[in-house]
Amino acid sequence: MRFLIIGLGIYGENLARDLTDMGHQVIGADRSQSHVDALKDYISTVYLIDSTEQAQLEVLPLRNVDLVIVAIGENFGASIKTVALLRQAGVKHIYARAIDKLHEAILASFEIDRIITPEQRAAADLSHELELGSAMQTLPVDGDHAVVNFAATEYLLGISYHDLAQRLAEDFGISLVAACRLTDRTNVLGITRAEPAVIDLAKSASTQVVRGDRLTLFGSRKQLRDLCRKVN
Repeated sequence: MRFLIIGLGIYGENLARDLTDMGHQVIGADRSQSHVDALKDYISTVYLIDSTEQAQLEVLPLRNVDLVIVAIGENFGASIKTVALLRQAGVKHIYARAIDKLHEAILASFEIDRIITPEQRAAADLSHELELGSAMQTLPVDGDHAVVNFAATEYLLGISYHDLAQRLAEDFGISLVAACRLTDRTNVLGITRAEPAVIDLAKSASTQVVRGDRLTLFGSRKQLRDLCRKVN
């Protein structure tokens, strides 16, 4: 796919590098010479422009990319004006980064494809991690529900997966979606390394939770918060 990223600060730069590493074609744009210089030898093309100026924005290949991502975060006004100009130019698919609720609300009025809130998501993940005592990844499903993935804590060790699923459902209203365990695997070069493998919960109901297992759960934010407090 071809992506155009406008705003090459820390977030935009890392996104550009990751997408390039995945094999996508990435075009970048920023009004900072240092941001442009940091990526000019890494991604397909980088433009030094001010995206709040319509004449400069029109220099970009807006109609020849699959998605435009406005990664501007610090300059609230520049972000909003850039999105407005992209809409005016007829760009169909736009993602934009929001730094607070007001920013998010204004972006929502443009009816863009997606509003990205990396700071809020990172803060939510860290708060869950601090409460749980284990690194946690969170995937929001809607405003009140999420899927979470975390390493089993001391409290859960030794419980069979059959009993764990039952307890989670009865005590918290949470569903156990999946579990995985590190398993030694040998690659074509004969090198053995531990890689995560899914545990078949239907066939391994009596299997007990051991240190290193990772659990994937689904529930409301309140239910998951109650669980975090309990297992920690």
